[in-house]
Amino acid sequence: MLDIIIWVVIAVLFILSFVGIIFPIVPSVLVIWGGFLLYHFVLNNEALNIAFWIVMVILTVVLIAADIIANSYFVKKYGGSKWGERGAAVAVIIGSFIIPPFGIIIIPFLVVFVIEMVQKRTSQEAFRASLGSLIGFLGGAVAKVVLQLVMIVWFLIVVIF
Repeated sequence: MLDIIIWVVIAVLFILSFVGIIFPIVPSVLVIWGGFLLYHFVLNNEALNIAFWIVMVILTVVLIAADIIANSYFVKKYGGSKWGERGAAVAVIIGSFIIPPFGIIIIPFLVVFVIEMVQKRTSQEAFRASLGSLIGFLGGAVAKVVLQLVMIVWFLIVVIF
């Protein structure tokens, strides 16, 4: 019975990790790790070998870097400033609480637009930078979904086989 409860908690943690893509206040990668560690320390401390842990650390670093790099890359590519880039990062977090889940798309877009306009950019340049912020967020979100799925599937393969 305890095993079933632990598996349910692990499944909930894995599902919750995807909630973190829409609500950045939920630390997605830490929630996934919570599932791994719960399995390892409560159910079976032998199934997850050193190779598994090394790969998970590498994927965790890639996951964190992908999100940061995607946002930074697209804001810069579309002509955004450093302030626009920083504003977008803060606005994603604030936006997750304002009209969720659409706030994480709308609020950063508006914030970057305003920041770029304050910096004396044309409305077309500000719009392009805002578009870059949007594309960067969406690109980072897609990368996070893919990497989180890889981590979870890898875990399940190691545990089941």
